[in-house]
Amino acid sequence: MARGAHLDGRVPSLFRMSTALMTDHYELTMLRAALRSGAANRRVVFEVFTRSLPPGRRFGVFAGTGRLLDALADFRFAPPELAALRAAGVVDDDTAVWLADYRFRGDIRAFAEGEPFFPGAPVLAVEGTFAESVLLETLVLSILNHDSAIAAAGARMVAAAGSRPCLEMGSRRTHEAAAVAAARAAYLVGFAASSNLEAARTYAVPSVGTSAHAFTLVHPTEAEAFAAQVAALGRDTTLLVDTYDVPAGIAAAVAAAGPELGAIRIDSGDLGGLATAARAQLDALGAPGTRIIATGDLDEHAIARLGEAPVDGYGIGTSLVTGSGAPTAGFVYKLVEVDGVAVAKKSVGKSSRGGRKRVVRRHDPSGRAVADVVLPAASPASAASAASAALPAATGTAVSPASAASPASAASMATAAPSAVGPTAAVSTAAAAALTAGVPSAGSAFATAPVTGADPGFRAGESRDRELLQSIVVAGELVDTNLVGPAGTRRAREHHGRMFAALPPTARDVRFGQPCLPVVHTTQA
Repeated sequence: MARGAHLDGRVPSLFRMSTALMTDHYELTMLRAALRSGAANRRVVFEVFTRSLPPGRRFGVFAGTGRLLDALADFRFAPPELAALRAAGVVDDDTAVWLADYRFRGDIRAFAEGEPFFPGAPVLAVEGTFAESVLLETLVLSILNHDSAIAAAGARMVAAAGSRPCLEMGSRRTHEAAAVAAARAAYLVGFAASSNLEAARTYAVPSVGTSAHAFTLVHPTEAEAFAAQVAALGRDTTLLVDTYDVPAGIAAAVAAAGPELGAIRIDSGDLGGLATAARAQLDALGAPGTRIIATGDLDEHAIARLGEAPVDGYGIGTSLVTGSGAPTAGFVYKLVEVDGVAVAKKSVGKSSRGGRKRVVRRHDPSGRAVADVVLPAASPASAASAASAALPAATGTAVSPASAASPASAASMATAAPSAVGPTAAVSTAAAAALTAGVPSAGSAFATAPVTGADPGFRAGESRDRELLQSIVVAGELVDTNLVGPAGTRRAREHHGRMFAALPPTARDVRFGQPCLPVVHTTQA
């Protein structure tokens, strides 16, 4: 498909199911009232952000845009959807007529899928009429909140595992559709493979699998079960050795496959102690190349505790597909601009910052990320002139108030996020000013951060900053069709690997901590 193809031009509609009713009732009642009041056609910007990370987390991972774009292509109100809405009294005749012609014709900017994110920085922005944009709230949040939660948990597990591969095995622990999405999210943050075959078919995620305890139990003896599996799958298979007794299982496994046995899997008990004993037994039996795979309710903390054990890989299920205790990323979808004028909530504990924004990630001379800077973005009408003007050096207060209508004192405007070098330190006003000084204007060329912390590979005069919000949909058309499907999944996986490597080393620590990058807000455009 050519670049710029419309969102609904990828698959014949005959073979697609509408996603339009995967939404909340109030999206349609707001539309109905806005059509009546005249607000439906006002030009607006909605932004997606989180106010905080789950307790103790040092970063989030933005995931789900590949799936969101697919779902958006199918967000259509055909006769069956309209009939259901009319029968339930959700819409009136005028609203039904408007919905029958619904196509999202607006713009979407977003972080690249796989990008680490931090509280307070918008990760996605939707611009269009109020009517067409407000309808997308639930679709956007349901996909991004789920996939980003799984991706963040998975990234922590991959970090804890180090060079040892992680395998996604959680399909039996979640909703059948969520299982596919979870397998994709895990793969894009570095999992080596998944047990889910639909994820393999839809997103080209490598699939793996051998046998469960039932296979051993259905045979008269463990030895007969192992012999049957080796005969069918070859000596390089993985044999599950803890159905009865682990040492006896290991002996039977090596007897069945010989020293060429690919791996054994241990799914219960003291995994560290059993792995140590298993390694010694395998070596004594002449199978030093046989790998040891640990499974059984693992999370990032259990994986970290197994760091010294002779384990060669991990199979992870329940904890991964439930976000390891944080099943949502906490994203919200908030209106920030109406007809070019900033708007913001002042609700206690739920305030927002008005106006469309840019997010720039700053790096030190070695390419290590040091802060995300959030600053006002020019509206389309003034973007051309703003793009040619360099941002002046920041002076005075660097962190913006909650909204233009309610300025805060200079003391309260310093971002209370941790600094990159001190996990409990706050960013002072002076430090915030230094971080925002010299941020290039929108439209400048930005260098991609190096993937190592000691690579000074920037050309003389080249910016060490990256614009994080990039156009993915313009006037209802995909900017790049490689954002979806298997290509989008591979692209997200590669991007995550590069960008995670540029974070401070504290990002790899799965112990309770503070966000590893500060988010600095500035009023300078």
